[in-house]
Amino acid sequence: MRTPSEVAHRQVKRAASAGVGTILVGALLLMPSPGAAPVTVVTTTEDLAALTREVGGDAVQVDAIARGYQDPHFVEPKPSFILKLTRADLLVLVGRDLEIGWLPPLIQQSRNARIQPGAAGYLDASRTARILEVPTGPVTRAMGDVHALGNPHYWLDPDNGRRVAHDLLDTLSGLRPEQAAYLAQRFAAFDKRLADAERQWDAAFAPYRGTKVVTYHRSWSNFAARFGLEVVGYVEPRPGIPPSAAHTRDLVAEMRRLDVHLVIVEPYFDLRTPNAIARDAGAIVVELAPSVGGARGIDDYLSLFEHDLRVLMSAIDRTGGPHHHPQHHHDHHRE
Repeated sequence: MRTPSEVAHRQVKRAASAGVGTILVGALLLMPSPGAAPVTVVTTTEDLAALTREVGGDAVQVDAIARGYQDPHFVEPKPSFILKLTRADLLVLVGRDLEIGWLPPLIQQSRNARIQPGAAGYLDASRTARILEVPTGPVTRAMGDVHALGNPHYWLDPDNGRRVAHDLLDTLSGLRPEQAAYLAQRFAAFDKRLADAERQWDAAFAPYRGTKVVTYHRSWSNFAARFGLEVVGYVEPRPGIPPSAAHTRDLVAEMRRLDVHLVIVEPYFDLRTPNAIARDAGAIVVELAPSVGGARGIDDYLSLFEHDLRVLMSAIDRTGGPHHHPQHHHDHHRE
């Protein structure tokens, strides 16, 4: 019984005699070194799992804790999570206090020295990312669930995905030096696919830049900055604080004044208040996926942006297009 590596060598030799060797040589190089055990990786979210698979390929075995349709701030700890962490060679977390409410006890209870903070198998994926909304003064409870270390939803800018992937390349190469060349090629291939996709997204979304939106939570700051949306308000008066009647009235008035027609929500929020706001403001609610796995068909990092941009452009078109200002049409129906 030949190993996959031996089979590939034979295919290359046959292909070389047929004049197509260079194609298959490239394919051969994108195979991990034989004999090395895959790195067992646990990530806190499916976004980080998807990026780890892009870079790690067959050199990693990846499992995510939070599902893409769940609010990653609030994950119910389960004994099965401790078991996963016990076996992990590498833990990858979003950081910026996103998992502060549930992850630290799980790490501690795993008793796994490889993944404790400061160990080689502990990777805070935010360390090379561009972080927005870092508070400049002291953070108090009166401000709501404000993240003292900045907005943790940084993966919704594809350039931050690239930065995280490069950090994963360095980390995985440190854990498996013999796989470094394979991992470097995996990263380069992902980087090129992402750059090509970004050019297509930018061209498609160019007419929609400058669209004003309201979002439920401050999840979309990086996405909005990258693609040129203007977030003018939030359904939550402060992060994590439920909307009051007074705040809702003020938000509706502001939306009507600024001619805002979109309320963006995540799949895990109650739609009653966003629906009421949209109805009173002459807007529509659009549900975007904040993570890989957040909607059907979003099974990797690139398809997350494909889905959200497609849904968003369709929603903007439904409201009359990016540069349509129909506010005067709402008002005479309202009497």
